[in-house]
Amino acid sequence: MNNEPFDPQGVIPACLMPFDDRLEIDEPAYRRHLNDLAGIDGVTAITVNGHAAEVHALSADEQRRGIEVARDEVGGDLPLVAGIHTGNTREAAALAAMATEAGADALLVFPSDVLLMGGQQRPECAHAHVGAIAAATDRPLILFQYPVAGGLGYPLETLLELCTAFPSVRAIKDWCNDPHLHERHIRELHALERPVRVLSTHSMWLLGSLVLGCDGLLSGAGSVIANLQVALFQAVQQNDLRTARAINERIYPTVRAFYSEPLLDMHNRMKEALVLLGRLEAAHVRPPLKKLTSGEIEKIDSLLREAGVTASSVYTKPSP
Repeated sequence: MNNEPFDPQGVIPACLMPFDDRLEIDEPAYRRHLNDLAGIDGVTAITVNGHAAEVHALSADEQRRGIEVARDEVGGDLPLVAGIHTGNTREAAALAAMATEAGADALLVFPSDVLLMGGQQRPECAHAHVGAIAAATDRPLILFQYPVAGGLGYPLETLLELCTAFPSVRAIKDWCNDPHLHERHIRELHALERPVRVLSTHSMWLLGSLVLGCDGLLSGAGSVIANLQVALFQAVQQNDLRTARAINERIYPTVRAFYSEPLLDMHNRMKEALVLLGRLEAAHVRPPLKKLTSGEIEKIDSLLREAGVTASSVYTKPSP
């Protein structure tokens, strides 16, 4: 890698965090998973310590180890994006400094959950949270944009202010879940004096999202189907709608497998998928998450087969 700051774009899978039967980090399984993702041609970075890695259940020491192991496994071949997930602004700044020291190339900044209590009416609170993180690191920042209706999403005016006020904000991970607002994000962030990239995480309608002009995607589903995501993104970039639609047909059953209700189990389902595909030995999750029922696992198995995602095809370049 060169010394230029990472430019967040392209296909960035968010890795899972395997646990053993004592619910401790299964480091050998984690290393194998990272190597699987790093070996996919067209992947531009890997995200650690995100939702997919159950960051809510990881201690600060475990988050550091997650970055260090990933840095050790991928070396200088791929940039690493590390999630900064806490409602405590001082802790967020400390995590940002830690992640920088541990080898992260960019930081994915989750909104403070304190903002659920009317924070959208106090944009200065979002400024304080993002500003403290920006002051603690020289790494590029990716702001995680949640659905506005849920209370954690930044109103568009606030989002534009944050992107303008803090030059280290280089991209957003857009989960606004509103096609009209998503298009506005793309148009208005690209039109800033210092353009900011938009990475889609609208994995339930990825083709529709990408054709609006996204610069890439950052998705937990990439832990299983990053090869299909690469093929879809490249087809869209080449304006090859016929190929993009064909790839989307393969992706659609995985949407049903991973993103059915309740959504809190989405990454739980991805772990079970990798067990079915022979890439993980077990799908342990930390409480409050619970193991899926046998019926749910059978459904995932059926939908993976419908998508043509098998032990021999997972992570491989799809046939034309």
